Amino acid sequence: MEDEREKSTKKPKALLPSYSIHEGADELKTFYTWVFLDQSNLWRASLSWSIFFVLAIGVPLVSHFVFQCSSCDEKHRRPFDAIVQLSLSVFSGLSFISLSSFARKYGLRKFLFLDALCDVSEKARHGYTQQLHRSIKLLCAFVLPCFVADSAYKIWWFTSGGTQIPYFKIIYLSDVFACTLLMCSWLYRTSIFFLVCVLFRLICYLQILRLEDFAQVFEKESDVASILVEHLKIRRTLRIISHRFRAFILSTLILVTASQFASLLVTLEYSSDVNISTGGELALCSVTLVTGLFICLRSAAKITHKAQSVTCLAAKWHICATINSFDDLDDETPTAQITTVPRVFPFSANSSSDNEEGDGDDALDNTNMVPIHAHTVSYHKRQALVTYFEHNRAGITVYGFMLDRTSLHTVFAIQMSLTLWLLNKTIGIS
Repeated sequence: MEDEREKSTKKPKALLPSYSIHEGADELKTFYTWVFLDQSNLWRASLSWSIFFVLAIGVPLVSHFVFQCSSCDEKHRRPFDAIVQLSLSVFSGLSFISLSSFARKYGLRKFLFLDALCDVSEKARHGYTQQLHRSIKLLCAFVLPCFVADSAYKIWWFTSGGTQIPYFKIIYLSDVFACTLLMCSWLYRTSIFFLVCVLFRLICYLQILRLEDFAQVFEKESDVASILVEHLKIRRTLRIISHRFRAFILSTLILVTASQFASLLVTLEYSSDVNISTGGELALCSVTLVTGLFICLRSAAKITHKAQSVTCLAAKWHICATINSFDDLDDETPTAQITTVPRVFPFSANSSSDNEEGDGDDALDNTNMVPIHAHTVSYHKRQALVTYFEHNRAGITVYGFMLDRTSLHTVFAIQMSLTLWLLNKTIGIS
């Protein structure tokens, strides 16, 4: 009877995380349906593609030619509308094709690695559950401010334009209809783009939790073979993530760079009139695209940094175990007297500069010495494991190029050089 009571009390606790994970997945699935990305059957796929063509291609194309308003006053002209509409439509198309491909090939659960949560610890499941619930809030935090700002601009543009703006038959009804379509188009395109970026961040966060769990094996007696197998699983998962998102990340990096250089070129022309009414929408579009790119690159660099920190942790574990074995020889401690109680070195390398990166200490980043068990693995096994980590660095790659901090610094340096070159040419000519 007591065993049955214990089982009945333990079952709900074990099921709670799965229920929370299912709720978080249901929230993302609801958002999928809300932005018309659900393509589970033929009717929904047709509706999804129809909505995409209307809001991402049709409405921006028609609005650009209908509301050019070349005869309007200076405040209501839209000289940069072509770049804004083209940039948002291209990125929404790229995001829509990526999400459609992901949903068709893998499904939402497999795409988010929900089936792999049975192999992680309770702490990792709890952290991933929190991130699932936080993803929708994070998505709204990025989308809603941009949508509110653009809606305010469009409402002002339609209400203050007067008779200089072209109308259909009924003036006010056509204004409301056109303004609503334009705001829905902006919301749809930015939501799809940010959704891919937030999903990539969510998937990377799960792998960070797995790496933090993996770091715990060095604090207890473990077999080198089990450590190697677990690391191979993590490397394989990172390789799968890289393969899925490499085209999106590379395309986003190239297109954002091209869009920003085009925006910089047209705004620096001598004849261009740049102010809040003419260039505000362009600035909002640039902030949206750069923010999405920043989310992807930061997530990739962070997980790559965590994955490469395993090499330092393994080397620290190796040197601690080696020094500990020599200390036992110096003390001439008999083998029979060695216990399995973990030993920790009496000194620590902690300093006040541990939090310089702002990410906080964890098992991968801290400088605490590793607890050493007496029955540790042999020197040659540990050395082979460290050598493997040194020559098999894991992380997010884009067609073979590792997205670590060094690579990002190189990309930013190239972009800064191109920006300065473009400023030199445009300012010098003007």
